[in-house]
Amino acid sequence: MDRKKASDFPQELLNLFDRYVHGEIERREFLEGANKFAVGGLTATAIWESLAPNFAWAQQVPPSDNRIKAERASVPSPDGNGKIDGYFVKPANAKGKLPGVLVVHENRGLNPYIEDVARRLALANFVAFAPDGLTSVGGWPGDNEKGGALFQKVDRVKMGEDFVAAAKWLKARPDCTGKIGAVGFCFGGGITNMLAVRLGGDLAAAVPYYGGQAKVEDVPKIKAKLVLQYAGQDARINAGWPPYEEALKANNVAYQMYMYDGTQHGFHNDTTPRYDEAAAKLSWERTLAHFNKNLR
Repeated sequence: MDRKKASDFPQELLNLFDRYVHGEIERREFLEGANKFAVGGLTATAIWESLAPNFAWAQQVPPSDNRIKAERASVPSPDGNGKIDGYFVKPANAKGKLPGVLVVHENRGLNPYIEDVARRLALANFVAFAPDGLTSVGGWPGDNEKGGALFQKVDRVKMGEDFVAAAKWLKARPDCTGKIGAVGFCFGGGITNMLAVRLGGDLAAAVPYYGGQAKVEDVPKIKAKLVLQYAGQDARINAGWPPYEEALKANNVAYQMYMYDGTQHGFHNDTTPRYDEAAAKLSWERTLAHFNKNLR
């Protein structure tokens, strides 16, 4: 399949797809809405397929790369769903303890894109753990569409507790210095904001990508230094930024916010046309710089 860019699609269609991805409408409703854009022999189904993920595009660090060491791990989560499984990666030649980064997936589960992000962090000399919020329903099913359906079946409060347990497990590992950060995308961005509230001083740095903001009344609990990454064409998430910023300022929380003009929600995810190479690379450089500064 040829790789398309967001600019190849009308914004109205991208907004419709965003509503589908976030569970506001069913696939059938997306296809009905996409029919008006199906011209020149193109079908609504073909449009949907062109916007869906292609995980082959996302592999920047192969799982077999000899510079990293990866394994599956299972973390007890007594306050959540009992346990949460995930993907743990560290540099193959790691000497001594390293800072840790929790990687939190979108609302589809621990797919190959998120695993690749964890491997990128290992190459940057961190120990990284990417938990799978779908553990209690069998884990990521190998398909994003099915993953989205399973996601709706998991108790969100318990899933949140699972991520808290995963962060504490990473912090306590003998190969971790005890200084940890978190980065998350979409749903994971919201979880990253939540972890900053829940973990307080136990989380040193956080980078939520286009994530739902923490409640304003919870902001005083945040001790982590924040870098917040937002997409310019993301009205749904961006609407929550002004009151969040006001609360961050009022409570003297250290933060930097970056708005990537013209980009779509999901611009870091290199498996879909919403990926924006320039914004993804710049935002990732800022993410690594933030973790290097605040976790080492």
